[in-house]
Amino acid sequence: MDHIDRSLLAQLQQDATQPYAALGRAVGLSAGAAHERVRKLRERGVIRRTTVDVDPAAAGLGVLAYVMVDSTAWMGDAAGDFAALPEIVEAHVIAGAASVLVKVSTATTEQLQDVLRRIYAIDGVSGTRATVVLETFFERPVPLEPAGPDPA
Repeated sequence: MDHIDRSLLAQLQQDATQPYAALGRAVGLSAGAAHERVRKLRERGVIRRTTVDVDPAAAGLGVLAYVMVDSTAWMGDAAGDFAALPEIVEAHVIAGAASVLVKVSTATTEQLQDVLRRIYAIDGVSGTRATVVLETFFERPVPLEPAGPDPA
């Protein structure tokens, strides 16, 4: 991935709806060349999907929590169990005191409590520790600053 690919990705992270002509102008390519580069980035899996960034609070989901999940067994095979809970918006197998870290978005703390009960029911889960977010300072996309000169 070269500096033009990184610039294209940065442009797309700002506004994925912009036409290829605008993308090309922003990075010094023709519309066709920009389209081809984006197509290749998709094929290589660099661009996983194009989506809309929804404000959870504005959508009625004002409770955000990060939950550390303790277990009695390896949880790496439990992705489907966590994915089955629609309130879980991210799930990560982690190293450290807990086995899994999940990000949960709900409308109320009562709904969060219900999600915690359902997490606890997953085979191998031995406990949960939730941290409720009071305020989000910022969120940012994946940093795409050039990593240095392109290798020759």
